[in-house]
Amino acid sequence: MSVRERFEFELNSAQEELITLSTMAVNALNKSVEALVTQDIDAALEVIEDDTEINQLEEFINDRVILLIAKQSPVATDLRRLIVTIKVASDMERVGDYAVNIAKETIRIGNQELLPQIEQILQMKKLAVAMLHQVIDAFVEEDIVKAKEIAELDDQVDDLYGDVIRKLIQAGGENPDKLGQITQLAFISRYMERSADHATNIAEQLFYLVRGRHYDLNK
Repeated sequence: MSVRERFEFELNSAQEELITLSTMAVNALNKSVEALVTQDIDAALEVIEDDTEINQLEEFINDRVILLIAKQSPVATDLRRLIVTIKVASDMERVGDYAVNIAKETIRIGNQELLPQIEQILQMKKLAVAMLHQVIDAFVEEDIVKAKEIAELDDQVDDLYGDVIRKLIQAGGENPDKLGQITQLAFISRYMERSADHATNIAEQLFYLVRGRHYDLNK
């Protein structure tokens, strides 16, 4: 195997690991919200425990990419691909962290009857997960058209987030005995909104990879 072939093999392996990391993070996000809705404390605990694997895989990808940069002195296009791989891995690891945070809030809520605002949080989750799946596909295919669509979905998540926070504030005035759950649902809404933001970050990284320029898709 030539030096170039070895480099391509290592780069492709790192990107395959990135897809695995992305799938794990999105699955964790899905599982954390499902645990919230079903009030399944055991499932929430599993999300927290499984996060170690996500963290370890991100570290492994980072180490592999840094070693490639150090040993191969890649040209501009390859260097962009390596840098983007590290940044996307970081974004996906953060999604996994938000899943853990949601699981922790789920445990705090326990078996309390969930407030009606949970329905909007589920809508946010559906959109955020769709964004993450689409941006993973876009990254694999290097499809910037798909990536650009992510920003439009992010606007919908932002609108839902603003609406659910307003309704939670209103619910706090009407149901002061529910302030604990209201606070926890507000945090969960924020974690969903941030997960969608990370999908947009990845879309912007894809533009950088393909075009060699930075774009702000939230404008």
